[in-house]
Amino acid sequence: MPGYSLPTREDDPVHIVRTIGRLAFMILELRDEYVREPRDDTLNQIERRLDELAQLHAQLRERRQAQATAQEQAGSAGGT
Repeated sequence: MPGYSLPTREDDPVHIVRTIGRLAFMILELRDEYVREPRDDTLNQIERRLDELAQLHAQLRERRQAQATAQEQAGSAGGT
C-alpha cells in the first residue's frame, strides 16, 4: 500500500528520523511564507523549529550510539 509505513516505537531512531523529516518540511514551508511576507512571528517560528531540529539531532545521535554499544556488548557476550 503506497504511503503506508509500519508504526515505530518512540525510542526507535526511525521515529526520530521521521520527526526530523516533518520538521524539515515545516521549516521549508515557513521559509516560503517568510519570503512571501516577511514577519517577525514567522521568523520566530523558524528559529523555534530549527532549535527542535537540533535537539532531535542530538537525540538521534545518542540513540544510535546506545544501539551500537548494545550491539557491541551482545556481540562480545555471544562470542565469548
